[in-house]
Amino acid sequence: MTDLRDLYQEVILDHNKSPHNYREMADATRLALGNNPLCGDKLKLYVRIEGDRIADVAFQGSGCAISKASASIMTDSVKGKSLAEAETLYGKFHDLLTGPPDVKADGAGLGKLAVFSGVRQFPARVKCATLAWHTLETILKGQEAIASTE
Repeated sequence: MTDLRDLYQEVILDHNKSPHNYREMADATRLALGNNPLCGDKLKLYVRIEGDRIADVAFQGSGCAISKASASIMTDSVKGKSLAEAETLYGKFHDLLTGPPDVKADGAGLGKLAVFSGVRQFPARVKCATLAWHTLETILKGQEAIASTE
């Protein structure tokens, strides 16, 4: 358990310090805003879709280390995926964090995202980790509302 906790901390700290895909994207075809009022996290997610694929994805915003790290790893994870694959990944990640506490978290097929499995024990932090994902879901559904964790 300590190894997973150490890996979790290392991954979170690395992606918080040097987030991947943290930039404005002038040629985005879709844009969505995300807000976690509980923690104060705010996110702007840019996605360039070509055909049925996410050709590029980037984000900007401010928030806690978990929120920023989750957005960073999410952008790495969905870049190049089809919209359907991104939707499936959203579902797996959401299930990982929101599953029943008495059921062991299954991070199979999630790669680096699996390190977030420990977050499910802290309901307030789940919202931090899922903000970028809720914002992506808004884009995938073609909605124009601000994504929120509430």
